Amino acid sequence: MEIFKINGQHRLTGEVTLHGAKNSALPILCASVLVNGQSIIHNCPDLSDVRITLKILEDLGCKVKRQEDTVIIDATGIKTSQIDESVMRTMRSSILFLGALISRAGCASIYLPGGCDIGTRPVDMHIKALKSLGAVIKENGSSITCCADRLTGAKIILPFASVGATENIMIAAAVSKGKTTIINPAREPEICDLAEFLNKCGARIYGAGETTIEIEGVNSLHSCEHRIIPDRILASTYMSACAATGGEIIINDIRAAHLSPVFPVFNEMGCRLYLQQGSLKISAPKRLRRVKMIKTMPFPAFPTDSQSPIAAALAVAKGTSVIKENIFENRFRFVSQLNRFGADITVDDQMAVINGVKELQGADVFATDLRGGAALVIAGLAARGTTLVRSIGHIDRGYADFENSLTLLGADIMRIKDEEVSTEKSMEEKS
Repeated sequence: MEIFKINGQHRLTGEVTLHGAKNSALPILCASVLVNGQSIIHNCPDLSDVRITLKILEDLGCKVKRQEDTVIIDATGIKTSQIDESVMRTMRSSILFLGALISRAGCASIYLPGGCDIGTRPVDMHIKALKSLGAVIKENGSSITCCADRLTGAKIILPFASVGATENIMIAAAVSKGKTTIINPAREPEICDLAEFLNKCGARIYGAGETTIEIEGVNSLHSCEHRIIPDRILASTYMSACAATGGEIIINDIRAAHLSPVFPVFNEMGCRLYLQQGSLKISAPKRLRRVKMIKTMPFPAFPTDSQSPIAAALAVAKGTSVIKENIFENRFRFVSQLNRFGADITVDDQMAVINGVKELQGADVFATDLRGGAALVIAGLAARGTTLVRSIGHIDRGYADFENSLTLLGADIMRIKDEEVSTEKSMEEKS
């Protein structure tokens, strides 16, 4: 098993460039199933979730080629509409293949997806929406089979602005018969990126990023070339790491509009933000100030994926901060691990009360999920002494080459084998 070993209290300085957005790459790769020809996707991050998605595409019969950060997918040779259970259970977003395969092959057979255990994320909205489009669906415990000669447009009202359900509807309806209207869709930048990709392929999707999306179904999609948007959650993670260490860094390839929900929080923490064309400079004070209240909500409000890294920074802020999690009920699972650093955080009824301490101490901790794992890394960067972060496979799902990027900013972090730690401890005991 690999772990991160961090020697903390190194002030982050320098420049870093964002890779493509994980939450944009995955639905776009799934949507490539619909394309009659090649999809050339630039700025595609080399993440474990992306590698799993590419493996699914290959298993379905697609030809897949990666050249640095560009992925080329040729879906003309798809030969099956079934996805292996073991693959489905490793990644939540694999549910997006459902709508794509129904529209492409007429049927799809998948297992219920896995992913981080951060709370209940039912697929009922996906199923109900596809039924509205005319799919016949059979559920058998852990598996789902959907079939339709051709999906037909419908008016779909989402009870919650679900990102995944919105994406599945957009993908499925792109080549349906007639017009589909989504009321109360998700408005995240990644939704807009998916719409832009599909429209480049010949789809007719209007209103992405707004309160209503309209989709005029077309007969087929053609090849296109597309560049994935930069990862706004990665940007907020770097910002949190900089804030926690009292650093000053420049983050390149950002889109300010995508980060606007988090800017006020960092300003309240005492950080100075300087926006330039395509880049952001963040300068943190020696000690952060507390934040009165953060409430996670769908875009354009504060993103749930950013709250764990920011919580780690607030653990060393002066005063008491409060975070109210409104999206996932298990999003605070990482807090028990963060408290092992000497943080003072209590959680009650989806609300975390963070009493900032002057200093964290290095700890031996386990990543519980993707963003919670990033929070532990940030705590290790700020802490005195050595930190070991285990179960870093969670972190690899959303952060490409994370340790090397942080090293370029002056962090002392390395990826090592668990056996190396055991050897070090044995040598220390003998000496």
